[in-house]
Amino acid sequence: MALVDFFVTQLVAARQFHTREGHLRVGRKHVEDVGGVPVKLGGFLDNTRRRASKLTLERRAELDALGMRW
Repeated sequence: MALVDFFVTQLVAARQFHTREGHLRVGRKHVEDVGGVPVKLGGFLDNTRRRASKLTLERRAELDALGMRW
């Protein structure tokens, strides 16, 4: 799986979670089901927070729009 595809998949999961729950406070072990595919959203968001300085401005803005806690 390409890195771009990975981020896009995680972003879809984050948007789905945000739409359903109204926030992006996801537990570290949370797995979001996206069309029958398990996505380890909690781990992704935790790791993304740790590596925030390496994100492009576009990717950071996409997560900011969902209320990402940095």
